[in-house]
Amino acid sequence: MRKTFTTLLLVLLAGLMPLQSHAAKKNAPRTPPFSEAPEVRVFILDMHERHGFDVDHLTRQFGAIHSNAIVLRAIRPAAVPEMQRSWLRYRQRFVNERRISNGLRFWQENGAELARAEAIYGVPPEIITAIIGVETEYGRNMGKFSVLEALATLAFDYPPRAEFFRNELEQFLLMARENGVSPLEIKGSYAGAIGIPQFMPSSQRHYAVDFDGDDRIDLRQSTTDSIGSVARFLNMHGWQAKAPIAVPATVEGDPTALINAGIKPVLPLKDLLEHGVTARGDDERPAALIDLVSPYQATEYWIGFENFYVITRYNRSSFYAMSVFQLAESLRKSKE
Repeated sequence: MRKTFTTLLLVLLAGLMPLQSHAAKKNAPRTPPFSEAPEVRVFILDMHERHGFDVDHLTRQFGAIHSNAIVLRAIRPAAVPEMQRSWLRYRQRFVNERRISNGLRFWQENGAELARAEAIYGVPPEIITAIIGVETEYGRNMGKFSVLEALATLAFDYPPRAEFFRNELEQFLLMARENGVSPLEIKGSYAGAIGIPQFMPSSQRHYAVDFDGDDRIDLRQSTTDSIGSVARFLNMHGWQAKAPIAVPATVEGDPTALINAGIKPVLPLKDLLEHGVTARGDDERPAALIDLVSPYQATEYWIGFENFYVITRYNRSSFYAMSVFQLAESLRKSKE
């Protein structure tokens, strides 16, 4: 009887442990609000002196947010080998049947706006559609983080890129004021990207466009503004209408020097061909060798031209640009 009672007691305690752990986690003390941090107070005074922000008002807004541990975990590079860079795994997330079928629907529903964007900015509909598809799956997943909290976390608690995110925080506060919106109300990605096309605040202020003609720029609810803004962003970063983006390549010998030269096309394609690369294209067109690496798999090589590099201005990753390109190609071929 004693043995049975002991066994039952242990089972009950084991069952309670997750609840206790959950309760402890739920009641765990939060970090102090950002308004208490000396560097944040300096930032607030700077925003007052340079842009006329009210110190008390801004202090109250920073008093409502705290350092976000989830944001910090998300921004840090993967430490576990199986979670590190893999082109095959990355591609599967973005170039798949769901994004292709939803992309074709998006293209059909917004055909006129996409055609107008191409006429004005030279960027084809499939590229605009693919970027919006990769970024938010056509507006379905725009992020649920407080943008103010995410940017403050990265600006003040993530030293490797603090300068970049502090500038984005400044741009975000200016953008919110210009649009008459409380910065506490805006949701986005863990890195502070906003809306259907996931523009960072600086990109929205510099490149976004009122494409639907309602006298305001709204990337969170206006698909038309988002389409025009993506096209304008690429155009202003040097998009070449009707020019190639990338072609497959093979490599003989050691490509390290070509890879180390970076993804910005500098050398004419013929120079790469003289160094063991085989690819089709205009010999005189500037090109760069792109390596798409996956653990335990042969590296996939491509030649990236200027338009491939322009896509990386949206997200500075060759994986990202290639996913956009391949999704766009799948959309274009399915539309034919």
